[in-house]
Amino acid sequence: MWSKIWSFRISYLFIAPFLLCFIAFIVTPILAAVGLSFTYYNAVEPPRFIGWSNFQYLIAQDLLFLKHALPNTFKFAIIVGPGGYVAAFLLAWLISRLRGGFRKWIALAMYTPSLTIGIAMTIIWLPMLTGDRIGYLNSVLLNLGIIDVPMLWITSPELLMNSMIAVTLWSSMGVGFLAMLAGILNVDTVLYEAGRIDGIRNSLQELWFITIPSMKPQMLFGAVMAIVTTFKTGSIGVELSGQNPTPEYAGHLIVNHINDYGFIRFEMGYAAAVSVFLLLIMYFANKLSWGLFGSKEE
Repeated sequence: MWSKIWSFRISYLFIAPFLLCFIAFIVTPILAAVGLSFTYYNAVEPPRFIGWSNFQYLIAQDLLFLKHALPNTFKFAIIVGPGGYVAAFLLAWLISRLRGGFRKWIALAMYTPSLTIGIAMTIIWLPMLTGDRIGYLNSVLLNLGIIDVPMLWITSPELLMNSMIAVTLWSSMGVGFLAMLAGILNVDTVLYEAGRIDGIRNSLQELWFITIPSMKPQMLFGAVMAIVTTFKTGSIGVELSGQNPTPEYAGHLIVNHINDYGFIRFEMGYAAAVSVFLLLIMYFANKLSWGLFGSKEE
């Protein structure tokens, strides 16, 4: 075994920079978070081991987490994750059916919002969702007679989550969208010709029986990116409402809970425990994605 490892020593040399960065910035922080989750640590005194106390408090006594952060995160993730994923795939499929140089400009226009969400938040979304008569959305709805009074789109506890979902879906066409577009465009055209010979008669049948099975790696990558992006989202509610915490914790997500305990209350041990809980949720969600789109080993 050692002789075989030694025979590939040059290959290990090439992957060493990535491996070192992976260990330094991924593995080490995860192990540190797991270790700190079993301690009381306030960033001033040395960590003090307290066993499972942080997790017991998290799942049994932390009412802010149980009544707001956890259900808000699942509601947000269930709508934005699958919704953004399906929208990205359908949009990539529709763009792939365009011909000529027009296709790349449409793809660029769809991808750009994911790069400029911070600028768009200030220039587009905040003026649009302002809760007075001069807010763009309120102004249009009032002129059309759809509403009688201005709606508080980003400060009302009943409407804030809907606004967060809308803004996040708008900016969800990121690298997952590009990967699925590339996957669709690289499906071998011979498969479509063979499909027509075998009885496939329309585009939807081509999509279901040929396109999707041929691009499962890209579908898996898009699913993983959608899961990671959705669960790590936390600042959107604070940016929209301009309040931290958000009004009546209506936009309070697990990431906000981590930031609250970690960087405001300086209860680093408990914040690490919440981080580990979030990591487990993302792990099982990714396992589900692997089950749906991963390769089946014989």
